Amino acid sequence: MNMNEKRIEDILGRIDELIRILRFLADDLSEISKTLKESMGPEVAAAGEGAPERLKPPVSAQQTIIQEEPPAEAVITGTPTVNSVQRLFPPELACLLYFEESEEYILVKPRHYLGSDNFRRIASIIRDQLGGEYISAGRDSHFRIPKS
Repeated sequence: MNMNEKRIEDILGRIDELIRILRFLADDLSEISKTLKESMGPEVAAAGEGAPERLKPPVSAQQTIIQEEPPAEAVITGTPTVNSVQRLFPPELACLLYFEESEEYILVKPRHYLGSDNFRRIASIIRDQLGGEYISAGRDSHFRIPKS
């Protein structure tokens, strides 16, 4: 078994475990809902009986992600500056970040925990549009964008 097959097997095992946990949680939540409806009285319990047993699965988040492109006026030509880098970010992302300038790099540091979606969006802009990279250093983690 090669390395990729082993990795795929591990991922599938983790997915199966998550499915098992989600089924357990769904059963618990159904039981709690039923108990709460019964405790609220017959009119609330009767209102819930007409609901379908199985709901349609939610739309995958991957299907709803819209690729972001920088506005035409925000494209950086020449050496990047703090202001030119900051303008590439939508306001809702820019407010989550500190922008600093060093001799060789523009540093972009999170003000607090970004969450996976914000981190992905920020990393995409820095990597794809600015040729930057993420430096993982615990509390000192940051993105850096070369000036040249």
